[in-house]
Amino acid sequence: MAKKPVRHAERLEIYYDRQHWQQLKMLRSEAAKIMDALEKANLITITYGSIARGDVTAKSDVDIFLPNPPSSFTIEGTLERAGIQINRRLIVQATPYYAVKGYIEIGEQKGVSFPLVKMRRVERDFYRFGGEIALTTLEENKRVAGVDKRLMLIEPIERGHIESSIIGREEEIAKLLRISLETVLDRVRALLRRDKIGRTGVFIEKELAPDETFEMALKRLVETRPEVRRRLKFCEK
Repeated sequence: MAKKPVRHAERLEIYYDRQHWQQLKMLRSEAAKIMDALEKANLITITYGSIARGDVTAKSDVDIFLPNPPSSFTIEGTLERAGIQINRRLIVQATPYYAVKGYIEIGEQKGVSFPLVKMRRVERDFYRFGGEIALTTLEENKRVAGVDKRLMLIEPIERGHIESSIIGREEEIAKLLRISLETVLDRVRALLRRDKIGRTGVFIEKELAPDETFEMALKRLVETRPEVRRRLKFCEK
């Protein structure tokens, strides 16, 4: 069951037990392995979400993102040379207005994603909103503040974290996370809407054929999908 936004909540201190710390350590180790392989090829990476904040669960994903990727061929080749098996390759677009991205599935609940078009600031800030860290921060065993899908601010403390609702505190949260107010308001609207009408899935999710590159697949989408064509033209302005 998806986590639902919390509209009113006091600040709660959540303490992690030994099992939680072990789960966090394991997930961070898996993320570091993937990030290290990519960084050795001079590819800048981040991981984000609960791994960055620390509030992991058994369902937490290992998500790696490349903000400024080179060709997809370079990413795939780097993963393969590091012995990281690629299961599936997909092009995804959350809504007609959001950036088209490549997604490389490398295991259960593990993947690498990267933009296939220029991202707007609000799209790049999405990762900072949820909490993001670079490999060096991960290796230093540090955690950062971010907002989960319940719209709860997660602030790491030594024994766990403090959580509190961000609803009604959007400007404060934007300053705290050093992101635009537009990003915070956008995420609040999106998550409250999803809570009201339910998850509707992604707008586009296309699996690539074995002999198809991400660039080829994007070109075909641009030719056949007006929405993708409009999004691509928007980034060129």
